Amino acid sequence: MTEMTMFDVYDEFRRAELYLESGRPTDAARMLETVVEAEPRNEAALELLARAYFGSAQLQRAERTLTRLVEASPCNAWARRALARTMDRQSRVTEAATQHRMADVLGAA
Repeated sequence: MTEMTMFDVYDEFRRAELYLESGRPTDAARMLETVVEAEPRNEAALELLARAYFGSAQLQRAERTLTRLVEASPCNAWARRALARTMDRQSRVTEAATQHRMADVLGAA
């Protein structure tokens, strides 16, 4: 991959956001993988990538991405709830319960 400029990263993020909003999570995930590779600490990109993975039923990838997001921002209630739901969809109810409790404590909806 060639090095992306800030503008390229932003444009690719916005394009991926539109793909996700229009019901094309797999395409969005492909774009966001490039964004996250260029900006690995960008929490907005990680969140959108996790949403794209979840929306396209790539649950193990969604879980890995959400785990990164929780590690980067332990008080992110949305990420905790999304991680719990991802675990729920994989029938890992006990592990999910811990994340649900954390999300509740942090005030997630």
